[in-house]
Amino acid sequence: MEDQPKAEGEADKKIVHVYPLVKYSDMNDDVRAEAIELSITACEKYAQNYEVAAKTIKELMDKKFGTFWHVVVGEGFGYEVSYETKNILYLFFGGNLAIVLWKCS
Repeated sequence: MEDQPKAEGEADKKIVHVYPLVKYSDMNDDVRAEAIELSITACEKYAQNYEVAAKTIKELMDKKFGTFWHVVVGEGFGYEVSYETKNILYLFFGGNLAIVLWKCS
């Protein structure tokens, strides 16, 4: 059987995740689920302004799980943080958008 030629542009397609893809987390299941939901909602609402999305996530996490939460939302960044055990989440959403949230005291 002969390989059929690919349609134009098919080889250049990227896989875009429309669901949250958790790369790393040590949070307990309940907190992680809540953090993911808050993150997705904020990033969808403020898709054009990552700074406002990060601020919204931080404020909601502070209210629900105590203060000292930190959040980074964006594309193409690296990070190295110190955090409280069981209080970090790193995920991708909507393709290239990454969200890191952690708590430190």
